[in-house]
Amino acid sequence: MKKLFYAGLAGLAVFEILQVYFIMPMPGSQGMDSLAAAYFLHTSRWWFRSAFLLGVLAGSRGVLQSRRKWLPAISALAVAIIAWFFNFMMTADHMFQQPRNPLFKSRETNMVDESSVVIGVEHHGDARAYPVRFLVYHHQVQDTVGGQPLIITYCSVCRTGRVFEPTVNGRLEKFRLVGMDHFNAMFEDATTGSWWRQATGEAVAGPLKGALLPETGYSQLTLHRWFELHPAALVLQPDETVLGNFDALGKYERGQSTGDLTRTDPLSWQEKSWVVGVQIGPVSKAYDWNRLKQQRVINDVIGQTPIVLALAIDRKSFAVFERPVAADDCTITGDILSVKGRSYDFAGRDLAGSARRLQMVEAYQEFWHSWRTFHPDTRQYK
Repeated sequence: MKKLFYAGLAGLAVFEILQVYFIMPMPGSQGMDSLAAAYFLHTSRWWFRSAFLLGVLAGSRGVLQSRRKWLPAISALAVAIIAWFFNFMMTADHMFQQPRNPLFKSRETNMVDESSVVIGVEHHGDARAYPVRFLVYHHQVQDTVGGQPLIITYCSVCRTGRVFEPTVNGRLEKFRLVGMDHFNAMFEDATTGSWWRQATGEAVAGPLKGALLPETGYSQLTLHRWFELHPAALVLQPDETVLGNFDALGKYERGQSTGDLTRTDPLSWQEKSWVVGVQIGPVSKAYDWNRLKQQRVINDVIGQTPIVLALAIDRKSFAVFERPVAADDCTITGDILSVKGRSYDFAGRDLAGSARRLQMVEAYQEFWHSWRTFHPDTRQYK
């Protein structure tokens, strides 16, 4: 009976560790295909806990009759501490919290440094900016832009920003950060408990496996550039309740983070090198950020679509557009794009005032290891 008591405690301790290990960035956990195991442990957690606790109860009479009654007490306390630590200190939604009451301000009252990099979203005339230095902590912000409910997401380990409509089977859904897989953030919906990958918006485990969240395009610019393009825009302010958790100096967005998971490699095509990833139809392509910084404009063709990548003078703001004709290269002067005698701004608007504009192409700045993992057939622009 004593063995049953200690076996139950040991099993419970190992279970509590493993259910977090498989879904958090711990040594070796993110390099294996452990998603199925992680989801099984998570959805079966109360069965495992009940079974191990029954073993503890069944063996408790034997240990209470032993001479060293302090040993089972200390063992039980140790397992309780392990369970508390891995359930309340190591889980993703306890480490990273959503803003409770998102506060937005106009340019006149804004307190965020305008050199900050933001995820900018515009819908039906409503323009909003979400500073990356806040998103790397929150991982997601739920908001409504121009009447459209959205979730603005960011994974600091992949350097991936994505904006989705939180609509599942025709109804609005709530999501919580549950962990990560292959170094990418994972969200769980409140209704079915399915897990959704941040980089793709795809449900990869659970009843809705294979479903996709509708994606919304966005711009990644400095706040200064966003205000120039959208003077009436509102910008998310820091959540005072978690102020100390923010990257207040913006080291991450400048590539100066020193953490193993969030650092930047200054060389090209390394695991933590920056790329701009573009996918049009079935064809995806990655562009070296260092090369874009050197040239500031790259004309290319993906599939049958001629495109142009452009980098602003601030060397932070970028945009990708379709070119009207493949034979006509786009040039850049200052922050003005020119193609076939016409000039455009970084929103693709014709500066002559006509309704003509360049069609924006969804593009993402992220770490090379992330783009390559979730676009295994990607091509490299060299």
